[in-house]
Amino acid sequence: MKISIKVIILSTILFLCSANIWAKNHHAPVSRFMSYNGLTMAGYQGWFNAPDDGAGRGWNHYTKNNEFRPGKCTIDMWPDMTEYKVKYKTPFSFADGSPAYTFSSYDKSTTDLHFKWMKEYGIDGVFMQRFVASIRTPVGVNHTNTVLGNALNAAEENNRAICIMYDLSGMKPQEVDLVIKDWKNLVDKHKLTSRKNNHYLYHRNKPLVAIWGVGFGDGRKYSYPEFDKLLNFFKNDPEYGGCSVLLGVPTRWRELGSDSDENPKLHEIIKRADIVQPWLVNRFNQNTYPEFHELIAKDLDWCKTNGLDYVPVLFPGFSWYNMKPDSKSNVNPRNGGNFYWDQISKSIELGCEMLYYAMFDEIDEGTAIFKIENNPPVGESVFIGNEGLPSDHYLWLSGLGGKMLRKEIPFSNVLPIRK
Repeated sequence: MKISIKVIILSTILFLCSANIWAKNHHAPVSRFMSYNGLTMAGYQGWFNAPDDGAGRGWNHYTKNNEFRPGKCTIDMWPDMTEYKVKYKTPFSFADGSPAYTFSSYDKSTTDLHFKWMKEYGIDGVFMQRFVASIRTPVGVNHTNTVLGNALNAAEENNRAICIMYDLSGMKPQEVDLVIKDWKNLVDKHKLTSRKNNHYLYHRNKPLVAIWGVGFGDGRKYSYPEFDKLLNFFKNDPEYGGCSVLLGVPTRWRELGSDSDENPKLHEIIKRADIVQPWLVNRFNQNTYPEFHELIAKDLDWCKTNGLDYVPVLFPGFSWYNMKPDSKSNVNPRNGGNFYWDQISKSIELGCEMLYYAMFDEIDEGTAIFKIENNPPVGESVFIGNEGLPSDHYLWLSGLGGKMLRKEIPFSNVLPIRK
């Protein structure tokens, strides 16, 4: 009898301990989005500010040399402001002399509109870009957390998926602890992965965290000790870990050449992740894209062999003349959407099961897929329009890409005709 009681007591203690360990993990066991497979997700910068928006950042991500005026700006596209509830007057003017207005990402109404568009056109959700440089200061944290909070609510309202993507660009080695602290704060205070109506993106039945900037051979200050520490934390921490991890890596990550670090340790790090996402923006144009088909096919094979998933980065075009005038305006033309559709259709044809659109709102580098003004302001700064197409053309194509990925419409490598 005494032995039986001891067994019962021991079993009870073990059960309570295991239950306590489980209870310490802060993530909800389920989400409305349990896998990235079959989804189209866009990158979401959310970094634009205006002087009167309350964020205290001035014309953030609009200015060049701290000025935002004709001849001094960093954006190459102008947003179509027709549907925005809150608009900010700028020093720019249209051809008829009327003032040009723009938006602030800090405004809740801006985020609400963008997620409304995602729902309307069928984009499944976004990766919220979270730059280490933006979480160093109280002003940066306030802006980034405000935009994220608005996005979490908008994701629930519009039934869209949302995921955090940490961009390590410019990170100092010791700031790896800042990233870990930031994630804990988001999970604890913002209930990032445990909201009652959980729309946080999961993959392989775990919350997904994206880490961008791993393995680039451009002399970054952080390296493999930091990658190892982040992976150990996100994969294994008993309270805040247990996550799946997406790694944003160089174009030539598999070959360890060109834009990639040559250290074979990169492959060891990648094999510990769950999804590989090579950066392809502006690595090719429509004419040279076929040269990358074999590269992508081999990347896919490598990932399958090593039990990893693969997601391609698709972009509609590229232009950053106002930011870097040594370039040229519209350096990588969109060609009416043909370039974008070539990438969407070929990715699906090669067997990709998920897509990443770069980017939803990136007007600095001319990759935005949201609504763009066809007749932008005139003057010293050179802006590219939408080639006379409807301002929502790339939202429409992005939505069709998702339908084709899920086989809801027939596959076609020919650009769809809008009726």
